[in-house]
Amino acid sequence: MSNAETNKSAQRNTRRDFFARTSDGLLGAALAQLMCGDFFGGPAALGEEHDAATGVPPVYNLKPKQTHHPSKATSVIQLFMNGGPSQMDLFDPKPVLNRLDGKPFPGNVEEIGNQGAADIGVMMGGRYKFARHGQSGTWMADVLPHTAQLADDICLINSMWTDHPNHDNALYKIHSGRLFMGYPTLGSWTVYGLGAENQNLPAYVVLNDPLGPPKNGTRNWTAGFLPPVFQGTRFRPTGSPILNLKPQYQQPSEVTETARGLLNRLDAIHLKDRPYYGELDARIESYSLAARMQLSAGEALDLSRESSHTHQMYGVDEKWTDSFGRRCLLARRLVERGVRFVQIFLEEQPWDSHADLADNHRGACQRTDKPVAGLLRDLKQRGLLDSTLVIWGGEFGRTPTTQKSADGYSGRDHNMQAFTSWIAGGGVRGGTSYGTTDDFGHSVVENPVSVHDFHATILNQLGLDHQKLFFSRSGLDERLTGVEPPRVVTEILS
Repeated sequence: MSNAETNKSAQRNTRRDFFARTSDGLLGAALAQLMCGDFFGGPAALGEEHDAATGVPPVYNLKPKQTHHPSKATSVIQLFMNGGPSQMDLFDPKPVLNRLDGKPFPGNVEEIGNQGAADIGVMMGGRYKFARHGQSGTWMADVLPHTAQLADDICLINSMWTDHPNHDNALYKIHSGRLFMGYPTLGSWTVYGLGAENQNLPAYVVLNDPLGPPKNGTRNWTAGFLPPVFQGTRFRPTGSPILNLKPQYQQPSEVTETARGLLNRLDAIHLKDRPYYGELDARIESYSLAARMQLSAGEALDLSRESSHTHQMYGVDEKWTDSFGRRCLLARRLVERGVRFVQIFLEEQPWDSHADLADNHRGACQRTDKPVAGLLRDLKQRGLLDSTLVIWGGEFGRTPTTQKSADGYSGRDHNMQAFTSWIAGGGVRGGTSYGTTDDFGHSVVENPVSVHDFHATILNQLGLDHQKLFFSRSGLDERLTGVEPPRVVTEILS
């Protein structure tokens, strides 16, 4: 082809051809930007924004930060009840449901949700006796005798609801506000927004069960796309919570301080050449924290310093309550020393009562009821309940109908349309029962509280505005509470 023919062919290119080639260039540039974090440790790896004036990325650490508004609480203890406790059996009595016990569901079985029609049995009344407790007259079942004594300090939210009836997704939702993995959890957002009061202990501590980790494992306390320094620190469930707190051999304090100073200088030199590597920040901070913990953590984790009366209050050294009681007592010692967020988990799914709900829930209550009440009572008498939010609840509730299982129809399936959680302390109105469900406890009919509402309310009590607490990632301002603005449930606040 001659040069003239070549030029003539180029002139015949259409506007569509031009934009096709342009899109190739734009997409290529976008791909390069997204991948630069992987290849060069650039800002896309963390989704962080540069300072407009200096071009230097922000520094992330656990130093205390200013709140958005005056706070009522400074710390959180989350008592997570893995598996989905039954609202109508523990906190939300339903006389109509009891009268229909053993009869067919009086409606469209498709409303039940997570079950096929062939697996749905009959209506199932409450398995335990209820009574009113405290001056507030709060309803609680007789399998919670210790918690019932603190009824006037507890705010029941009977109108919680979520978006998914499966454990994995509902767990992601209750912890991170999303139905999928990879997003920061409530604890990570809290320490991202507030930092830590005590630089010698982790800001976010996880206490899981000696019987095993909870479902979804470490994803329940991940920092997601937030810098790794905000991830939860898991303490060992048996033996020493943290290994190697004491050095193998003693040396003069001057030598130790000189060595640490040299390491700090070497770290600073190494980090200077890698300003976008968030994992490196987190690793250096982790080693520095480990060194500081050698001086203070041993005392904080030593439960033998507590009186026998305190041990008895938590159920320590008792057959059913020792494990959970020790972790509740440790949680109190941690928040007392400035730890911002403590999560206590049970094993895989102990509240997941698809079969024999009566024995299942009785056993779970037997393990947790006395320690939970001991924690509330201990915080209260030490003046810590005013500044500590204690949260109790699971990822969803249970259905009003039975479910077919190997032993017949004696359990309940998952119910995302209604469940109960409770909060105590931290400026929340005790002795309150908020929200209403239908006659079967199946769905919310008054004052619904979504998971995002729940998170926004917790952040509010910590002095954080859920709309102002965000992290810029790939051009988006990511929030715990999502895009749709939730509401702070002011009706339950004092």
